[in-house]
Amino acid sequence: MTGKTISFSINDQHENEMREILLQVYNALKEKGYNPTSQLVGYILSEDPTYITTHNNARSLIRKIDRDELLQALLKAYLK
Repeated sequence: MTGKTISFSINDQHENEMREILLQVYNALKEKGYNPTSQLVGYILSEDPTYITTHNNARSLIRKIDRDELLQALLKAYLK
């Protein structure tokens, strides 16, 4: 051990969790033959869960993400 304190941001951790969920949902949509980008955009705009397949529990996973937080994280990542 170096004796140094390691700091981390909860926001970064939360964004990483959102990213992992989005990747899982994206892959589930792709496996079922959907256009994942279109389906995710439809869900984000409408918050209608039927845009997301139940395959691999994707619909339950996507509901764990707050839409406003997701949009903020996406915009932040896009502008980097």
